[in-house]
Amino acid sequence: MEKLDINIVIYLLGLAAVWGSIQQRVKTLEKKMDKHNCLVEKVYKLEKDQAVVEESIKVANHRIEDLERSI
Repeated sequence: MEKLDINIVIYLLGLAAVWGSIQQRVKTLEKKMDKHNCLVEKVYKLEKDQAVVEESIKVANHRIEDLERSI
C-alpha cells in the first residue's frame, strides 16, 4: 500500500508541474496576442489615414488641373 501512495504523490507532483508549464505557456501566448492585436490596430489606423491622404491628393490634383486650364 505504501508503494501505491508514493506513486500517487509522484503522479500528482508531475501533474502539478505540467499544469504550471501550461499556465506559463498560456501567459506567454496572451502577451504575444496582445502585441499582435496592438499591431493590427496600428495597421488599421495607418490604412485609414492613408485613405484620407490619398483623397486629399486627388482633390489637390483636381484643383491644380483646374488652375492650369484657367491659365
